[in-house]
Amino acid sequence: MLTIGYIGNGKSTNRYHLPFVLQRDNIKVKTIYRRNPGRDSWNKIAGVHYTSDLNELLNDKDIQLIVICTKHDSHYEYAKQVLEHNKHCLVEKPFMETSEQAKEIFALAKDKGLLVQAYQNRRFDSDFLTVQKVIEEGKLGDLLEVEMHYDYYRPDVPESTDSFDSAESYLYGHGCHTLDQVISYFGRPDHIHYDVRQLLGQGRMNDYFDLDLYYGKLKVSVKSSYFRIKERPSFVVHGKKGSFVKHTKDRQEEHLKLFYMPDNEDFGVDTLDHYGVLTYIDEDGTVHEEKVKSVDGDYGRVYDDLYEAIVNGKEKTITDEQTVLQMEMLETGVKDLK
Repeated sequence: MLTIGYIGNGKSTNRYHLPFVLQRDNIKVKTIYRRNPGRDSWNKIAGVHYTSDLNELLNDKDIQLIVICTKHDSHYEYAKQVLEHNKHCLVEKPFMETSEQAKEIFALAKDKGLLVQAYQNRRFDSDFLTVQKVIEEGKLGDLLEVEMHYDYYRPDVPESTDSFDSAESYLYGHGCHTLDQVISYFGRPDHIHYDVRQLLGQGRMNDYFDLDLYYGKLKVSVKSSYFRIKERPSFVVHGKKGSFVKHTKDRQEEHLKLFYMPDNEDFGVDTLDHYGVLTYIDEDGTVHEEKVKSVDGDYGRVYDDLYEAIVNGKEKTITDEQTVLQMEMLETGVKDLK
């Protein structure tokens, strides 16, 4: 059994973590710390202890892992406290505000023989897992180009902001999803071209990014905007022998926002209308076009991997090097914005 506690009792904890953890018989949620009990807006979970005393959580000998689900600007200090109290630590995205903070936290964990990791749940998005399946089946031939889009139409967000903060930028907040997907599957790129903008002008928030990561002849593009009234496909993959287009995103977040939880059999599951389309030419020169059944996603797999690493001593799936590389990319992308 892995016994865990949480720092933070807001949307992140209750929407993106607990629905998956509570499904797992080998993980027990013992305590949730929140600084301001009067602001509680989520229903309490039966059998879970709630506290406003951080030391009570940090000093509980039963708790092996503490999950940090607070704003990014508190991740560094909370992670240090957790590790200094000899607890393993899982940290929401973006992991830290800088790559130097990330390196320091990883070094502290190593010195203490502990595990600290970023909550990169988007590795287990259905659309991303389906793209991997299609690539590995080989029908596309040698890969030439991958486009990944994460679009919104929320002009009110950048229009309401009249200052720039790198750690609160769109790249930090959303690039941490897609860049981790690229790094996890394709590794460290040979080089990167950054196009990170403030569409409303200097001194406003970052509301657009377009990063091209090069791996030999393969280009992987990560693109996102707050001003796309019609979203681009989630994934477009081109190879020498074919193409795959997945228009719709993973549906787990869609269902969570509707309070349709993972205990439903069809939670996050694509229907036929959501399937991607594979078009390819076979060895006889015949062109085929077919729908590809989506692989089911499951954000809870982050916790499965953590359980294996903490309880059974297996290697972490989300490595320190991958997380530091992502932080360096985020820093580089926004360094010239003001």
